[in-house]
Amino acid sequence: MRDIILVIHDIRSCHNVGSLLRTAEGLGVAQVYLTGYTPYPTTDNDTRLPHIHQKLTQQIHKTALGAEVSQPWQHVDNVFEVLDQLSLSGYKLVALEQSNDSVPLNSYKGGDKTALILGREVEGIDADVLARADATVEIPMYGDKESFNVVQAAAMALYQLRFN
Repeated sequence: MRDIILVIHDIRSCHNVGSLLRTAEGLGVAQVYLTGYTPYPTTDNDTRLPHIHQKLTQQIHKTALGAEVSQPWQHVDNVFEVLDQLSLSGYKLVALEQSNDSVPLNSYKGGDKTALILGREVEGIDADVLARADATVEIPMYGDKESFNVVQAAAMALYQLRFN
């Protein structure tokens, strides 16, 4: 079975974070990293004010439905620390983003160790993060809209990486 890691960077919506944790859990993602300003559930020795981390945890739980407990995850402020660690551990860093260098998701042949990087809901992945990726994949669009919601896009990409 392929080893898949999910890196969620600068996603604002607690509901998207919860849905991503639930999707990751359902597709057997080994680890989720919540980086940058991405909200995250309460941790041991949480340094955020109690009312803040409790509110965020409740909002994430609404869509995670317990995956915030069963899915391994970690909060790391600096995404580059995570990307460096994953690269050194042999993971191919794959950004899910529309760009001039991206290839259609269905034509990407991933390896045994893949880290899928997701970025901001509207603006996408920061250029400096995108530059660190080994590959960039995108989901071709056939309608009038330019992109999918980050959760639906992640689900498609994780399924493709898991089974193809």
